[in-house]
Amino acid sequence: MKRLLKKGKRSILRGIFSRTTIIVFLILLQIFILISSVIWFRQYQIHFQILGILMMSGSILYLINSQMDTLSIITWLLVILPFPHLGTLFLIYTKQDWGYRELKSLIKQSTQAIKPYFEQDQEILDKLKKSHARTYNLAQYLHRSGGFPVYENTRVTYFSNGETKFEALKDQLLKAKKFIFLEYFIIAEGVMWGEILAILEQKVKEGVEVRVMYDGMLEFSTLSFDYVKRLQKIGINAKVFSPISPFVSTYYNYRDHRKILVIDNKVAFNGGINLADEYINQIERFGYWKDTAVMLEGEGVASFTLMFLQMWSTTNRDYEFALYLLPADSSIEAKGYVIPYSDSPLDHDKVGENVYIDILNQARDYVYIMTPYLILDSEMEHALKFAAERGVDVRIVMPGIPDKKVPYALAKRYYPALMESGVKIYEYTPGFVHAKVFVADNIKAVVGTINLDYRSLYHHFECATYMYQTDCIADIILDFKQTIKMSRRVTRSTLKKEKFSTKIIGIVVKLVAPLL
Repeated sequence: MKRLLKKGKRSILRGIFSRTTIIVFLILLQIFILISSVIWFRQYQIHFQILGILMMSGSILYLINSQMDTLSIITWLLVILPFPHLGTLFLIYTKQDWGYRELKSLIKQSTQAIKPYFEQDQEILDKLKKSHARTYNLAQYLHRSGGFPVYENTRVTYFSNGETKFEALKDQLLKAKKFIFLEYFIIAEGVMWGEILAILEQKVKEGVEVRVMYDGMLEFSTLSFDYVKRLQKIGINAKVFSPISPFVSTYYNYRDHRKILVIDNKVAFNGGINLADEYINQIERFGYWKDTAVMLEGEGVASFTLMFLQMWSTTNRDYEFALYLLPADSSIEAKGYVIPYSDSPLDHDKVGENVYIDILNQARDYVYIMTPYLILDSEMEHALKFAAERGVDVRIVMPGIPDKKVPYALAKRYYPALMESGVKIYEYTPGFVHAKVFVADNIKAVVGTINLDYRSLYHHFECATYMYQTDCIADIILDFKQTIKMSRRVTRSTLKKEKFSTKIIGIVVKLVAPLL
């Protein structure tokens, strides 16, 4: 009994004095000091009111003349008008982005350093221009925005769930000879990560270089603060992207939401599937977990190798990129074109959203979409509605069982307007859809990490694979049609039957949609 009490006491003390508790306490303390300062200044009532009017006026002028979308401006006004002092200070703080300037500088340096290594074969580009002008224009945009080349001779395999991707991933890891790079938003200890880690440890013993990078938010959720050291002890070079610090900062917005695995510059995996047991339905969370991924083999893998190295080098400025650009498998011959690309929240170029909008604007017959979230800015909402109004068959598959109640309620606020324009919306009855898929007209598709919400489109580091006339597009279409069969169609009647609480939450939360 005494041992149990001592053990319980030690656990409580570890919880109280843990890094997580200290960070949360210091952040709350900073917020308390800020609010207390504003309250203290209120004793100077007249001066305080005049200052508030000036701050509010300046904020309104700034917002009206900014390049923000309309909904973001409205959201800021709803914060500033009732609370001019705190609201304006928050706006200034957000727009100055104190706390991430160093990150922005490092990202800029590594991006510039890696651009020369993205080599575009001009013959491929010329060929694309002659036969497929619209896709050529998108390829030109992606090349200008991040240097991303368009490739031929890249075989793409599509996985319609996490289980099949997991088996293929293990097979490819076992073939590694030179290096293995992993960059994931979520890694959680369990069956999936345990089997992968065992292979990585084996490969380290064989002399293969292994690097693992994961987002700093995991230190609050699935992994311990010392996990990097634990990986280093077994020979894995590990790194946390944007670790959590005890200071209030917009730094927390910019998460690494990418999922990249590269092996010897010959094979790359990309898609929505993280390294946790729910993604392979080893454990059940929100019913059956529906997700997707792609595996690239051939020339296009080089872009994912470079994307990983670019993010890795943001902290140590290791620019030895050429060492890892091993020759691609010359025996691979595949139809179509592939453009792997990434999106950064720090360059103010909405690459992920622009690619989606281009697909919608260029579509002639249909656009099929799978996404876990639907929190749209005015541009994306207009593109979806306009495509449907032009007669394009636009279909969106959403989760039937949500992982987060508030975003789910908010998504339903967009349904009526989309449906009015002709967009067809479905909810996947077996469970949760985490896939991020666009496929259009039997000829083009995107599979990646980019959700249809503000976080993915504005605040996260993301990546995806654009495919044009590749063989695997037929598999993506088939998977979508099978998913539709297991989904219920949303109608005005079903929307009316929604819980009153869901409707109220959606109405209220839409006021602050850009903050979610």
